[in-house]
Amino acid sequence: MSKQAREPEIENRKARHDFEIGETFECGMVLRGSEVKSIRAGQASIAEGFVMARSNPPTLELHGAHIAEYPPAGRDRQHVPTRVRRMLAHVSEIRKLALAMQAKGCTLVPLKIYFKNGVAKLLVGVATGRKKGDKRAAIKERETKRDIEREMGRRR
Repeated sequence: MSKQAREPEIENRKARHDFEIGETFECGMVLRGSEVKSIRAGQASIAEGFVMARSNPPTLELHGAHIAEYPPAGRDRQHVPTRVRRMLAHVSEIRKLALAMQAKGCTLVPLKIYFKNGVAKLLVGVATGRKKGDKRAAIKERETKRDIEREMGRRR
């Protein structure tokens, strides 16, 4: 079994239900050692998190994400579970995200934490909120698509 197959992917499934996701960006994360170990163990949640982008100076930060403490690290090397984490991206991407945030109703939502070549990455989406009716329409569309696929499978 390859090393990448064992790496967990922490997803924010609720984001795709609550928001209409437009463009997505891949960012690096500045993490402590105990945070990386905890993410590898699958002990993280980004459902309540959000991303802030500022253009001057260009910074990108992850707020509200919970990465559980890693007990084998000991008391003195432990991290704060909900601390603000710096994100790494090109300056042009950060400025683009900051501009997108200024648009009415747009926000930056963390979609997924995963490992790429041994480095933790965060997939960030530019999102606009959905209304209750939009959510219902999306659910109905998904269910009809699933029913059509099921019927097509039976006819073969």
